[in-house]
Amino acid sequence: MQELRVEELGNGVVKRPTRLADGRELIYYDDPGTALGPDRAVDARDLAPRPDTATMRRDVLTGDWVSVAAARQNRAFLPPAHLDPLAPQSVENPSEIPSSYDVAVFENKSPSFGPALAAAVGEAPAAADAPRDLADLDAPGLGRTRTSVGRCEVVCFSPEHSGSFGTQSVTRARTVIEAWADRTAALSTLPGVEQVFPFENRGEAIGVTLPHPHGQIYAYPYVTPRTTSLLASIEREGHDLFERILAFERASDRVILTGEHWTAFVPFAARWPLEVHLLPHRHVADLAETTDAERDELAPLYLRLLRGVDALYDSPTPYIAAWHQAPVHRSRDTVRLHLQLTSPRRAADKLKFLAGSEAAMGAWIGDVPPEDAAARLREAVAGIPEVTR
Repeated sequence: MQELRVEELGNGVVKRPTRLADGRELIYYDDPGTALGPDRAVDARDLAPRPDTATMRRDVLTGDWVSVAAARQNRAFLPPAHLDPLAPQSVENPSEIPSSYDVAVFENKSPSFGPALAAAVGEAPAAADAPRDLADLDAPGLGRTRTSVGRCEVVCFSPEHSGSFGTQSVTRARTVIEAWADRTAALSTLPGVEQVFPFENRGEAIGVTLPHPHGQIYAYPYVTPRTTSLLASIEREGHDLFERILAFERASDRVILTGEHWTAFVPFAARWPLEVHLLPHRHVADLAETTDAERDELAPLYLRLLRGVDALYDSPTPYIAAWHQAPVHRSRDTVRLHLQLTSPRRAADKLKFLAGSEAAMGAWIGDVPPEDAAARLREAVAGIPEVTR
């Protein structure tokens, strides 16, 4: 056992960083008033060396960069509960996390984006051809490649084998939010990182391979295509775009849930049969810029929203919960933090698949009028009691 150095975060959350056997970073985030002691077990596994950082290739037709990460082929796929790689280690389960925990964050074993520098013992080899800067990434030319510099982290919401963010307590949700904010700040300082993206994939219909309640954080070496398109919209519509969107939606019949600091709504031009956006009432570029009061309200409000989404049908709803944040080095005064929660579920037993128009041309056809979707969600959320525990 080892006693880790401690850092006090907001809301009484305690941060305890350490390393796994192959040098990857592991961070425990303890709930306020946790029942866990200060000691954590040492990761004594005999692990293979970390893979080389992946390579990305530029699609000359779109300008997008595509990371080619062959090591991801070896990741776990729906393992039995006793071999859950995100559960605390046991005699029969040499998992990724040596000790019991409340919330744990660690570097992905098979990342799409990896370190730029071999700064620690056991860390992946240094990037062979890292991006020079954003201008380098935008330069023209066929056959252009760069090393996929960045980081991919796994965020475990609970040591339990199954569940999601929405099944957590308010205390635990608040700890996860604190971890998201802390990791956003830390990842934004890494060499070569241009954007940080926390998200949760939920359900096998989305492609989830582990039922364990968890999400991920990607730190990209470029500004993502979705955000690049957003920047063009802000340039076209005006720098106060998010302020006007919030006022427009709050005056509509598409609002699902609202508080002092946040509003959830179905957007005017929703693409998915189930799509909800969640915006803070003041401008913040990312989760690291939110206040304690905003995080305190977000925990129960977001839980109530997710539980309402699950109340629509008799079985849990598959979704992607995507926290869009401003780029690290640009447009932080115009791009507002916002959640986009989307689900392909268009009926109890039907999914929307992206076929020719959407997948090939990016030309979306909505299946459900946004106002109808909002009415159903509002009714479902109204049936969920105020979340206090």
